[in-house]
Amino acid sequence: MEDITRGGQFLVKETKCENIFTPEDFSEEQIMMRDSVKEFVDKEIWPNKSKFESKDFSFTEECMKKAAEMGFLSVAVPEAYGGMGMGFVDTCLVCDYISGATGSFSTAFGAHTGIGTMPITLYGTEEQKQKYVPKLASGEWFGAYCLTEPGAGSDANSGKTKAVLSDDGTHYKITGQKMWISNAGFCSLFIVFARIEDDKNITGFIVENDATNGITLGEEEHKLGIRASSTRQVFFNETKVPVHNMLAGRGEGFKIAMNALNVGRIKLAAACLDAQRRVTTNAIHYANERMQFNTPISSFGAIRYKLAEMATSAYAGESATYRAAKDIETRIKLREAEGASHQEAELKGVEEFAIECSILKVAVSEDVQNCADEGIQIYGGMGFSEDTPMESAWRDARIARIYEGTNEINRMLSVGMLVKKAMKGHVDLLGPAMKVQEELMGIPSFDIPDYSELFSEEKEMIGKLKKAFLMVAGAAAQKYGPELDSHQQLLTAAADMLIEIYMAESTILRTEKMAKKQGEQAVKEQIAMAKLYLYKAVDIVTQKGKESVISFAEGDEQRIMLMGLRRFTKYTNMPNIVGLRETITAKLVAENQYCF
Repeated sequence: MEDITRGGQFLVKETKCENIFTPEDFSEEQIMMRDSVKEFVDKEIWPNKSKFESKDFSFTEECMKKAAEMGFLSVAVPEAYGGMGMGFVDTCLVCDYISGATGSFSTAFGAHTGIGTMPITLYGTEEQKQKYVPKLASGEWFGAYCLTEPGAGSDANSGKTKAVLSDDGTHYKITGQKMWISNAGFCSLFIVFARIEDDKNITGFIVENDATNGITLGEEEHKLGIRASSTRQVFFNETKVPVHNMLAGRGEGFKIAMNALNVGRIKLAAACLDAQRRVTTNAIHYANERMQFNTPISSFGAIRYKLAEMATSAYAGESATYRAAKDIETRIKLREAEGASHQEAELKGVEEFAIECSILKVAVSEDVQNCADEGIQIYGGMGFSEDTPMESAWRDARIARIYEGTNEINRMLSVGMLVKKAMKGHVDLLGPAMKVQEELMGIPSFDIPDYSELFSEEKEMIGKLKKAFLMVAGAAAQKYGPELDSHQQLLTAAADMLIEIYMAESTILRTEKMAKKQGEQAVKEQIAMAKLYLYKAVDIVTQKGKESVISFAEGDEQRIMLMGLRRFTKYTNMPNIVGLRETITAKLVAENQYCF
């Protein structure tokens, strides 16, 4: 247990494939849970997509009640409060497979089980948890989360909603406006953030939804996607809230909000996975059935290219999401073994891997959008029609890049949090970065390495990509110091490098683990996907690294760093990318589904 990797350490520490968790490691209990969720979605959600697209909000609520009857709302809730008390991997697994059919139900489910329930289980007093959590776990009550305001989006701590203590000190009166509140139309309880007097930070409150207590709702918002997710403005007019309904302490609301978002980010990544599987499977079905020039379009190279890329991004997303989920679960168990409460252990466990949570949120939310876009393209004109599932998948995917913190915010957070971890001594970036600088000034080796083992060159390439990031980030931090935060284009370029390293490494390690167990021939398509993803990652690191270096370095420093970047992104044996895609697509077309 002593050698457990900390958050962000993947960048400076070699990870062995045996030490990561993969979807192939699911236990029998987890497989049964997955199949139960899939059966529920295939029976209750997928056949009724038209109801969600026609903004049938009551049907969303009805499906949430059915999910509650199956126990799906209580997976992450401790047994002491009526839940199943399952581990973090299990909660991500349920979130993954329950979310793929429609973003409307996915959003309702995620808002309730995550930000609607979790703040109470993690920050509530024992009295608050006993009173509210069993009702939320059973689906007797549904929850919503009131943070965003017209003037407070990404800058969440700037909210204007006020909480004023009553003269007798028994309750607060909350007044203000909240917007984009998921589940507002049918929730029983709000988690509300407001500012007391002129406090620096906002405070969280548990507020029961009572129309006679100064609470009014706006009309349902008309949205691009997630159409049957109830989304309304909520207005509070001197709404009375007992003082014992304050969450955590005064001024602790911003901390609650940020930690809730960390959990929400990895669960959002999980929620985008089955959407990719379903879109890819539907695209394969159509490509196999659609005849043009007397030939199924699945035989055309341009279509085969798309299918291979769609499957590869889904496979990479699975690999990285479940790797991080297990790392978080391990950290939670370690904290509990050291005597921490469940609340503290889960909070600290997720916080430890906040960098990875941001990475996954960005990568998978963008992959699902690209996947849906290519799905429309494969369907051609039919893809643009509401008669096929592609256009709704594309519309639903779009929100994933906005909520749980926009992708722009998360890109900057991932690098910013890494630098802060380094300053605290939690991740040694300085030592490895200095070694990279020394290497840049040295003479490169011209020996031809032995690449006979599976992924030997690919793993060396991952190591070189890490050096490229350390070179860029180290030099930028040295140049700008505390002012680095203000160079947003540089930070986002560095973040893209960081994202690709984590995603590519996770995909390679998962596949290497499979190959050792099953043999290379049995997983040749997965090997092809791992190599294809890395090839594309190298291209992105090259582009973003060059953009970064040119933005802050000049003269000899720029020349040396660009030479280093070329060295760190150079293959000895360039993979046959067209051949890799063909290997992947041949399997997909033969199986007529996403089959990995």
